[in-house]
Amino acid sequence: MDSRKLKILQAVVDEYIVTGEPVGSKTVMKKVSASSATIRNEMAELEKQGYLEQPHTSAGRIPTYNGYRLYVDTLMERDPLSDEEKLMLNSMLDENAATEEELAGSASLALSQLTKCASVVASSTPKFSLIAKVEVIPTGKRMYIILMITSNGRIKNKTCRLEFDLTNEQLEFFDKYLDENLKGIPLDEVSEEMFDNIRTAMGAYMMSLTPLLSELFSLAKEMSAKDIMLRGEKNLLTCKDFDQAEIIDFLDNRREIAKFFDDSFSGLQISFSPENDGFAIRNSSIITAPFKKSGRTAGTLGLIGPMRIDYAKFIPYLEYFSQRITDLLSEQDYDEDEDNKE
Repeated sequence: MDSRKLKILQAVVDEYIVTGEPVGSKTVMKKVSASSATIRNEMAELEKQGYLEQPHTSAGRIPTYNGYRLYVDTLMERDPLSDEEKLMLNSMLDENAATEEELAGSASLALSQLTKCASVVASSTPKFSLIAKVEVIPTGKRMYIILMITSNGRIKNKTCRLEFDLTNEQLEFFDKYLDENLKGIPLDEVSEEMFDNIRTAMGAYMMSLTPLLSELFSLAKEMSAKDIMLRGEKNLLTCKDFDQAEIIDFLDNRREIAKFFDDSFSGLQISFSPENDGFAIRNSSIITAPFKKSGRTAGTLGLIGPMRIDYAKFIPYLEYFSQRITDLLSEQDYDEDEDNKE
């Protein structure tokens, strides 16, 4: 494709992002040095090549999915953040958050407010995350808390109500058995077959301890799955580019979005609904950027919006927040190391 066609495509996408209206040749003339007739011919060629489409015979053109893809990969000019914008973004981020989830959550909330899109935080479970500790804690009559800690520092618990109280002997056996048979096991190896084998091996204790064991394996599966935090759902419902029925279906099945957040990518990713088979929202885009802890991907920060969003403006916001989260988590690691030395 020659440079003039590229400039015309860029002009059409830039204008359509702002107005949401089909773009005509006279509008493009303000940005591209060519006659109206020449621009019309070039736009017709871009339509034949699949980068533009004409919603109505008498209307101008709008970008297709392929047009957006070429735009974000090649033509888009990002808006660099000013010092004032960085200060604004810092003020919206809870840098004193007590946990990684709260820190990422504050960035997600800020993104949804700034962009009027939905924002997502997807936590990552390291592929080699091991079960470091399992403990059963009595909390009251027939009430027990199952606590699990992984090698990457994640902690999760689950409350379990039994139909009877366990004896000290039963609890001691259970704790010792779990320590010997689950400690050091990768989370992604937890399976129904493992559950059945452990239950059978408990022998005389099987009937009394099976309810706890069942809850324990449910907890392990939860910890191996991505945690999804979605903010700004109302922005999707009020967006005129979307079908509301599709948005409601998406919100009812929001955990399905986890499969679209791939930890194998190390940098910014932009994908569109035609590329995501099974994604509920047509005419949508997903922009993601990872954040790290201790040199490993700890999670992903993302935006979900229409294909017609201001990529040049929003991407720097997303990248800045993901980098700030990484920096703050690194500072926390450093402080913890210094405390341990003391």
